[in-house]
Amino acid sequence: MTKAELVEQAAKDAKVSKVAAAAALNSFMEGVTKALKKKDGKVTLVGFGTFSKVRRKARKGRNPQTGEIIKIKASNTVKFSPGKKLKSAV
Repeated sequence: MTKAELVEQAAKDAKVSKVAAAAALNSFMEGVTKALKKKDGKVTLVGFGTFSKVRRKARKGRNPQTGEIIKIKASNTVKFSPGKKLKSAV
């Protein structure tokens, strides 16, 4: 499902315009992004799941074309853990 399809579905379900549904979805995405930027960023949606920020350590990797060993820098990434209702629905 694409963002446009999600907006269309939300507009239909909530009986609002697509513009309003798109604004709500954009607001949600910005809110999650802001929350995850914080030091201990975490967003929990009961029944749906939890978005959390995870720190990846620096490590060594290998270029598959040349076999050369490369250094991969430490970085932050986002982890999603599905909630109980989402797991049982899928």
